[in-house]
Amino acid sequence: MKLEEIITGIKPVEEKWIQKSRERTAQLVMPTRALGRLHDISEQLCGIQKTLKPSVNQKAILILAGDHGVADEGVSAYPQEVTGAMVQTFLRGGAGINAISRHVGAEVCVVDMGIIPELDPNSLDGGDKLMVRKIAPGTANLAKGPAMTHQDAEKSILTGFQLATDLFHQGIELLGTGDMGIANTTPSAAIGSVVTGISPENMVGRGTGVDDRGFSIKLEMVKKGIQINQPNALDGLDVLAKVGGFEIGGIAGCVLAAAFHSRPVVIDGFISTAGALIAYSLCPHVRDYIVAGHCSEETGHRNMLKYIGIEPILDLGMRLGEGTGGALAMSIMEGAVRVFNEVLTFEEAGVADKE
Repeated sequence: MKLEEIITGIKPVEEKWIQKSRERTAQLVMPTRALGRLHDISEQLCGIQKTLKPSVNQKAILILAGDHGVADEGVSAYPQEVTGAMVQTFLRGGAGINAISRHVGAEVCVVDMGIIPELDPNSLDGGDKLMVRKIAPGTANLAKGPAMTHQDAEKSILTGFQLATDLFHQGIELLGTGDMGIANTTPSAAIGSVVTGISPENMVGRGTGVDDRGFSIKLEMVKKGIQINQPNALDGLDVLAKVGGFEIGGIAGCVLAAAFHSRPVVIDGFISTAGALIAYSLCPHVRDYIVAGHCSEETGHRNMLKYIGIEPILDLGMRLGEGTGGALAMSIMEGAVRVFNEVLTFEEAGVADKE
């Protein structure tokens, strides 16, 4: 499909399903909305899935990986080789996202959207979980020019769209987005600053833990990238091409796919939300289908979420990425669905409702 067709095919959630779900919530045998935001979550899922029997039993985390040319400027505390090494750790099941995904019963899939190393799935432990969709071996340095061409930016979005679509066709009911890419908080901060209009000073954080000097360099590179490239804040594709990343574009495609196919998508932290910002810029209706798993420690993340208009489920001081916050939030979402589906109504329980 073409990007324009996807955007045209996305419709807002039907209010009638939200209203129907609220009516059922009001009948549950408990004081009015006594479980707070759990009710909001279950009702959002009812609206997305167009049902009063929501289900999130089949879950998957799609980790999209990419390298970044701006890493050459010293914006990360870790060397670029860590990207490929961590991809292999994901495949072996030994990373933070693997542990949490096992806890919530979610499948983990890993995608090479554009990392530097050439990984052969057939020669790796867990290689059957690796999908190679490499657009290029890393982006160009956004501090010296566009991160990628507009053609590659669109390709990254469409690749993410197709990957998510395939999972939905396989029966996945709840998709989480994860990321891996040394230096990717730099393009994410640039995207966040451009799209929201918030200054880089209020968007750039310490990422993997850079020291004061590294932070100063990172802030300067974000400013420089925006100044040199002049991305159009009203055009998500232009922003992605000029200061983005391949995995960020892939995440944007996942968000668009969720909205297109009427499935909920749980975004993780700063990088996933940068992808959601691109999708939201292209089609504001996607907001109805997004669940913010958590609010990370990264400086601008809360500002990003506020701009889209979504509230995070968790706020635990997490800043790992990989999809960990989103995956953990899936457990809360499953609890919300169980309450909605399994708690009796006042009538069913034979309990007197309030007058």
